[in-house]
Amino acid sequence: MKIALNNVGRRYNKEWIFRNLSAEFTSGSSYAILGPNGSGKSTLLSVLTGSLTQSEGEILFSDTANIPIESIYKHISLAAPYLELVETFTLKEIIDFHFKFKNFAAGVDAESLVSILGLEKSANKEIKYFSSGMKQRTKLALACCSDSPILFLDEPTSNLDVQGIDWYRELIENFTKDRLTIIGSNQIQEYDFCKEQIQIADFK
Repeated sequence: MKIALNNVGRRYNKEWIFRNLSAEFTSGSSYAILGPNGSGKSTLLSVLTGSLTQSEGEILFSDTANIPIESIYKHISLAAPYLELVETFTLKEIIDFHFKFKNFAAGVDAESLVSILGLEKSANKEIKYFSSGMKQRTKLALACCSDSPILFLDEPTSNLDVQGIDWYRELIENFTKDRLTIIGSNQIQEYDFCKEQIQIADFK
């Protein structure tokens, strides 16, 4: 999989969030999009996932052939603080629901995903009773354990304690090989393994 950006920009009203951004993202590599809060990282990720349209420039998604922007959702998984889980579902139900739309990664099924989360005792608990850390783990596990060639993670260690960050690093190590992984971050423990970095401030 490859994502190619050619002089891409996005603005709100008359203010440019970023512009003149040209880059290539390819499978088997991991990329960090860096900048402080409010700098435009999440906006760029939203453009890359197809949920926002760029204001200028061109984005091409390709595998063996070009992929239309309206079909890119089939190829991506996303975890972000602003994505909500269905609070009235139990953990088992949210897993079953999610994987009606995605396939499991190789070697993973519903039971082993609960084990990966370390939440066996909470499998039948409704999400609304989860702590913020448990919810974040669930979002990350659903994204990372899906069989999608492109993985987007926005501020992945939000609400995670030290033990949770170690768990996140293990998840990354086990489930990102050969994938195209793009991480929006301003916390070094989230992205220090990334091969390439883009500073959003360079495209103001």
